[in-house]
Amino acid sequence: MELRNRLKDIRLERQFTQESLADTVGVTRQTIISIEKEKFVPSVRLALQLAQALGVSLDDLFWLENRKGGK
Repeated sequence: MELRNRLKDIRLERQFTQESLADTVGVTRQTIISIEKEKFVPSVRLALQLAQALGVSLDDLFWLENRKGGK
């Protein structure tokens, strides 16, 4: 299973820049970029902080998806 997210879409809806969201949750802009590109899986703590900062539920921001041809 792969972790998917709507971080970029929700971030833009809430009018956060990558930099301002990163500052809000205490990470670097590169971390936000990596999560948005699904290259980095955030810790549970960071995922919760992102959801809280954006005012959405964790389920609205992240979900698991089966891999094609996988389990």
